[in-house]
Amino acid sequence: MFRESPRAPTNAGVYRAAEKIAAILPPTPLLPVEIGEISCWVKTENLQPIGAFKIRGAWHRLSDLSQADRGRGVVAVSSGNHAQGVAWAARRLGMAATIVMPRDAPQIKLDGTAALGAEIVLYDRPGEDRDAIANRLCDERGAIFAHAYADPWVIEGQGSAGIKITAQLGRQPSTIVACCGGGGLSAGLALACPDSKIITVEPEGWDDVARSLAAGEIQSVGPNPPPTACDALQTPVTAPVNFAVLHGRVEPGLSVSEFEVRQAQRFAFAKLKLVLEPGGAAALAACLAGKVALDASSVIMLTGGNVDPASFARVIQSSD
Repeated sequence: MFRESPRAPTNAGVYRAAEKIAAILPPTPLLPVEIGEISCWVKTENLQPIGAFKIRGAWHRLSDLSQADRGRGVVAVSSGNHAQGVAWAARRLGMAATIVMPRDAPQIKLDGTAALGAEIVLYDRPGEDRDAIANRLCDERGAIFAHAYADPWVIEGQGSAGIKITAQLGRQPSTIVACCGGGGLSAGLALACPDSKIITVEPEGWDDVARSLAAGEIQSVGPNPPPTACDALQTPVTAPVNFAVLHGRVEPGLSVSEFEVRQAQRFAFAKLKLVLEPGGAAALAACLAGKVALDASSVIMLTGGNVDPASFARVIQSSD
């Protein structure tokens, strides 16, 4: 499924990515939040220009390409956030971008990707292998494959959030709680903040990273994972390049229910005046549910806010 990574992501690479990103993007706020009796912090990556942290990895990946490679164009796979990150970076760099996206992706993500000038190739989820489609397109077109998480540059770029958190907090956090799909963000944060405890949070039934870490070898979600509103976290299996960073460094993670995710969306809207998509609220959901021991230097990643308005309104207006 995954092509061999050309190199391993590194701490030095994360710092280089952070410098590149700081040169073009203002920092997202690190905001205080009260959870129970604890005052800790949230990192508001949902306020990035594309509404998600994925802009970090996409920019580091594409801006590192030579002019010749930029001329080949880029192919990516994504339910919408990495899609928009790649499309945004490609447009800024004058590159052609093709994104393989599921037909059931939120319309706001499909529209946002198209508005940034990317070509969209749709596939059926479940049923079709998005990586196989993307690899075929790359072979046919001679394009560069910018994977959503199984890419060392993408991992380093996502980890740049940890460098900025450390600067904003004045020290490395004691704990960083991160929404987790394929493990690109959590691997990057592990490289960026070696003194911090990294806790991954996945939707129930999609906790392949947690199970992989517990088993000591890569595990997939299995043939019939349950439906989830967390479209951004529906990754069937982590990749060797991610697992190599996470294994032995990150403890087996947590999972959250659909109800806990909706509770987190409502909390963020009511208390922080922030809009979070379901996948972007998973880390907060685990904390609100009392699954994480927090302290004053804990940081919770709010990773995305790209949610269809009607879906978000239904969540906010209900209590189930």
